[in-house]
Amino acid sequence: MGDFTTLVDLAAARLGGRVLWANDDFFAEKENLLEPGPAVFREHEYTDRGKWMDGWETRRRRTPGHDSCLVQLGVPGVLRGVDVDTSFFRGNYPEACSLEACAVDGAPTVERLADPATPWVEVLSRAPLRGDAHNHFALDSPWRFTHLRFHIYPDGGVARLRVHGEALPDWAAVCAGSEELDLLAVGHGGRVLAASDMFFGAPQNLLLPGRGADMGDGWETKRRRGPGFDWAVLRPGIAGSVRRIEVDTAHFKGNYPESCALEGCAAGEISAEGTWETLPWRELLPRTKLRADARHVFEVPAAAGTPPVDLVRFSIFPDGGVSRLRLWGTPGRAALVAAGLRHLNALPPPQARAALLACCGSSRWAGALAARR
Repeated sequence: MGDFTTLVDLAAARLGGRVLWANDDFFAEKENLLEPGPAVFREHEYTDRGKWMDGWETRRRRTPGHDSCLVQLGVPGVLRGVDVDTSFFRGNYPEACSLEACAVDGAPTVERLADPATPWVEVLSRAPLRGDAHNHFALDSPWRFTHLRFHIYPDGGVARLRVHGEALPDWAAVCAGSEELDLLAVGHGGRVLAASDMFFGAPQNLLLPGRGADMGDGWETKRRRGPGFDWAVLRPGIAGSVRRIEVDTAHFKGNYPESCALEGCAAGEISAEGTWETLPWRELLPRTKLRADARHVFEVPAAAGTPPVDLVRFSIFPDGGVSRLRLWGTPGRAALVAAGLRHLNALPPPQARAALLACCGSSRWAGALAARR
């Protein structure tokens, strides 16, 4: 499974993640759980309810039971691990936690999510927590989920909840009424496989929505003192034909790259670093000069961009920082069929049966096919 913390945080507020409900957030608001950036500590700050804390903190429980909250993922996907961050909660962190997940498309109400008829799956059984620490738990479920139910026992405070996994969008909805889309967008399943350097900023920032907030919200490499250049290998969420490339150097003024280039290929499932140099890369964007703090849009010639790509290599010369990288294009038909099949295979059993019943009214057929996925 590898280091799941390098995968996208499916619950991130900047991707649309929300805490819909909590049974209690007396000392610190539930919304803090999904905020970007690490928690902070203000030693001498208090509110009219007690010590100010950057996280979700419930009151001291004097009755049986435990506390919980409902989280809507910003991007549906397959869960690979969670980071239950109790930073700065030392004498007031929960003893343990657990996690359930469900798949309900659309915008279900809290009442619907709490309904006993909604099928929840336990993805993390009750596990002990440490205070003022990142508590990492690997998850092993094949299903695509949209919502979480996070339990803490019996009460206390959690600074951040990071839910790492593989984004799995509903491609029928994504492509409806859209001629082009950003094939690399994190919400569409784009991800970074490797990079030559990430000293000042992670390459995963390249794929985030919107423009960067500051220099820390981009990919920035250290100053190169020898020959060569920096690069990142990225996997689009779906294979497609590339029409336009957008390179945004927002906020990078004295440290933007002198130029950049982009190559693509159809690599299949190859992801081992040692094989990348031998792949049949083709040029999508030749080495092209960049400007400081600017959004650059480059048209890709049809001859180069039409054959679908499922892997790209972004090079910057010689080093520096880039805020965002967009790969505007159209998914290939074969890729959409494969994505639809993966979506069906990742549906939890009740949702899979419902989807199949929408195609054929035979419950026996739907149940048998769902079981054979």
